[in-house]
Amino acid sequence: MLGLTLNRDPQTPLQILCLGAHSDDIEIGCGGTLLRLMEAYSVAVHWIVFGTTGHRIEEAYASANAFLQSARQKRIIVQEFRDGFFPYHGAPIKDYFEQLKQQVSPEIIFTHYRHDLHQDHRLICELTWNTFRNHLILEYEIPKYDGDLGSPNFFVHLDESTCQRKVRYLMEHFRTQQNKDWFTEDTFLSLMRLRGVESKSPSKYAEAFYGRKMVM
Repeated sequence: MLGLTLNRDPQTPLQILCLGAHSDDIEIGCGGTLLRLMEAYSVAVHWIVFGTTGHRIEEAYASANAFLQSARQKRIIVQEFRDGFFPYHGAPIKDYFEQLKQQVSPEIIFTHYRHDLHQDHRLICELTWNTFRNHLILEYEIPKYDGDLGSPNFFVHLDESTCQRKVRYLMEHFRTQQNKDWFTEDTFLSLMRLRGVESKSPSKYAEAFYGRKMVM
């Protein structure tokens, strides 16, 4: 398998845009990859959460700040679009995307998986591709009851300590989610272990993405 690396000036921040429908989506989908990128590169991250209210707003900010503590630059925004109703309130979310593309020029975008069965997740993915036409977009995955995990084609190998750090942050910062039977340490570690098997990770673990358009 051919491994790809980012050949760039270490002093120039890598511009990353992270998009998540809900307050824990980015962390679950690409938290380990972000931690690894910040270890290797100077990184500027724009972190957008679209639908969060109440105590989960506080959780969203605290978690994002924990994950991004090594970022050279960071901008964290938490919106309050109604959870579960994104497709029915699409116009204001679309308007927000139009504003966003005037404010950021990302080199990498992390967003939801196109075939995710959660309606909010799908809309964020659709609007990502509709808005950003000349960018590297990587779609992350969220384990859930619906059983919508697919066959990703882009893998980021992670060492065990990075995986443990990701899981620790999730469990520390999203206490409102811990009554859900799927929100457990073994869920998150198991998925990363499985993706590590699929990509022959020498460290056993990986996060996986769908990279639909890439130019070499």
